[in-house]
Amino acid sequence: MDYNNKPDAYYNFPRPEMLKLLQKTAKRVLDVGCGQGTFAVQIKDYNNAEVWGIEYMPEEGEVAKKVLDKIFIGAVEDYINELPDNFFDAIYFNDVLEHLAYPDDVLRDLKPKLVKNGLIISSIPNIRYFRVMKMLVADGNWDYADHGVMDKTHLRWFTKKSIRKMYEGLGYEVISNDGINPSKSLKPYLYNIPLFFTAMDMKYVQFATVAKNV
Repeated sequence: MDYNNKPDAYYNFPRPEMLKLLQKTAKRVLDVGCGQGTFAVQIKDYNNAEVWGIEYMPEEGEVAKKVLDKIFIGAVEDYINELPDNFFDAIYFNDVLEHLAYPDDVLRDLKPKLVKNGLIISSIPNIRYFRVMKMLVADGNWDYADHGVMDKTHLRWFTKKSIRKMYEGLGYEVISNDGINPSKSLKPYLYNIPLFFTAMDMKYVQFATVAKNV
């Protein structure tokens, strides 16, 4: 996978809408796909927490070393066994799971690394986003892009329902599964008229999910 041609902000992006999902009592947090550590700094400021990271890109990981308490550089699958059991209060996947060949295996293998009632917090692009649906259904295209929902480095695609099914199938309890970054366009409403407004999830670019290790 070629991650070298991403926009500069791809590895250095604040996520306040994701930070607010973290419980204030969380003191040990793992950020998978931590980039340069921008979000990790937010967590530290928010919770005064110990934050570890895993970053696939070496150059970005070297930058993150300056701000994280511990970092692994490489694929998340390669480092799961090096993480301590019953340790993390929360594990973040901000737009990461869709890049993994087997995200369900990773989530399953990380369960022992969470404390009881620890959280997995993820944001995942919505393949049902109305612009993608127009491209596929109306235009008959399946075009990849350098970033966004149709990022050419994505290996998996999700809807709101499939996200919930993935977590619940692995034994997590889904606490919330809400759309984030909604479009301001009126088109999702127009597209929903023949659907009797049963597909309003198409206005969201991503879904933010909080799942508990029970």
